[in-house]
Amino acid sequence: MQARLYRAPSGESRREAGCQVCNGNRLVCIQNPGLCPVYQRAKGLVEIERAVNKTVFNGPSPPSVFLGSADYPFLRAGPLVPILPSFEGRGPEILDDPSRWLDSSIDDLVTYRFSLVRGKTRVKVADARNPDRTLSLVQELALAGTPTETELHLTKKPQARIYILPRSAPHGPSGSIGKMVLTENTHVPRPVEKITSDRDIGAQEGIFSLYERGVSQQQITRVFSVGQLGVFKNRRLVPTEWSITAVDDILGKSILERVRDFPQLGDFRVYGAEALGNSVQVLLLPTAWMYEALEGWLTGSTPQVYSDHEFHIGRRDYPSNIAGAYHAVKLPILEFLEREHRQAGAIAFLEVDRDWVPLGVWRFRELARRALSGQPIVLSSLEASLSEVGQRLRIPLRSWIVSSKLVNHYKRQLPLDQFTMSRKGA
Repeated sequence: MQARLYRAPSGESRREAGCQVCNGNRLVCIQNPGLCPVYQRAKGLVEIERAVNKTVFNGPSPPSVFLGSADYPFLRAGPLVPILPSFEGRGPEILDDPSRWLDSSIDDLVTYRFSLVRGKTRVKVADARNPDRTLSLVQELALAGTPTETELHLTKKPQARIYILPRSAPHGPSGSIGKMVLTENTHVPRPVEKITSDRDIGAQEGIFSLYERGVSQQQITRVFSVGQLGVFKNRRLVPTEWSITAVDDILGKSILERVRDFPQLGDFRVYGAEALGNSVQVLLLPTAWMYEALEGWLTGSTPQVYSDHEFHIGRRDYPSNIAGAYHAVKLPILEFLEREHRQAGAIAFLEVDRDWVPLGVWRFRELARRALSGQPIVLSSLEASLSEVGQRLRIPLRSWIVSSKLVNHYKRQLPLDQFTMSRKGA
């Protein structure tokens, strides 16, 4: 598998990781953290200068690790360790569990992520098969299923910064690792232990096997990122950002193989959910499988709508307009269709308003899952369905329709289907 195909394109980085100061050029805010509005917000929530005025950090990692891609094929790998003692009675798991974040406030999420200090050690992608002691401990931590007490020694005091990323949730200050110690034994779930110890099973098969055994997607992504899945001779470290989208895509493709064999949905349905300055509306059509993601941003001076799509055979190239969000929403839709034993066309409308703070692509995945777990509005036509969707969005419906390929495709196909039916009846 070519993991580098999942790297974030420049457009995604500008939208998902940019603020009004840096516009996605992260070096601007990294070099001048005082200018970054996200940093200023975080600084008002966490006494970060006091918390990081040291070089040794002890605490229960959620568990969480991060592998940065800036110098690929060299990576910066290491653990994320909390720098605050408690989180209002919540366990450390909350710091790295997107499935539990939708009902939190943006301030809570900024606090969670800014409270994690990241250790970094320079590694090569091939080191997954022959790790040094520090990388071996990072791999061990990634396999853990529960919080693990971790002692992190940095070579110098970390600078108070927040690191914003296109797909992953951000993290707080970081520094080079002098020493890392796991001060308690890790608890590795049995399915994870079994699949990672199998040196002959391919990475894609391993990912789907863990998913079917109920291992959380967050943990699957960690395990994949640290190079613990796949045929042993092919194992590689994969940047966290790329791993997030790779796992979404691999799971989606595996489920789609089943969904294509199901009968078609018999009506139009609209599902929706909103949280954290984001709205996800899913329109299902009574057709064979096809999919489109439309992403609208209200954060600039002029609203912009971007799109990527696929037809029944699926997509062979990378959805470079929407990138990570495309796969993050496609997976919950396919999960829903598999539960229903139906296939359908799907158009996902993703809207981001001015309240949003860059916290990662997870929110689209979790909003889509929440939307599809609720009751739909059932309608009899495409026009009525689009009207329903339009009432739920702030960007004018026309802007979405103009950007959509599947809406126009469906409208063109409808007269052809009606003509074919009339010929059969003649």
